[in-house]
Amino acid sequence: MRKLSLAFGFAAALTAGSVSAELAIVSSQSDFIRLIAGKTLSRPLVKIEVSEDGRILGKGARWAVTGDWMWRDGFFCRSLYWGGLGLGYNCQEVRAHEGRVRFTSDRGTGDSADFKLN
Repeated sequence: MRKLSLAFGFAAALTAGSVSAELAIVSSQSDFIRLIAGKTLSRPLVKIEVSEDGRILGKGARWAVTGDWMWRDGFFCRSLYWGGLGLGYNCQEVRAHEGRVRFTSDRGTGDSADFKLN
């Protein structure tokens, strides 16, 4: 039960946050790949690598984060798993500025998660 409640907390951490700077929309797969290539996306308790070949690997709290992604119609579309629990498929708007990136779920109409690019 504890892991399930933490899963909801982790999902919220991946979908909550705000950065007040001007973030520009990343509209193409090639721009997205240039943004994330060789970088780690991080926020408190979360470190994720999004590879150019469509894989997502990392850790959230103390559990593994895995998944797959593709670029579709101007959006980052991913399936994500945390500690073996499926967090689902979602297409997200991507915005970036000065070493930061924001993913906004539901094609830019849902919750957002902000990450530093290290």
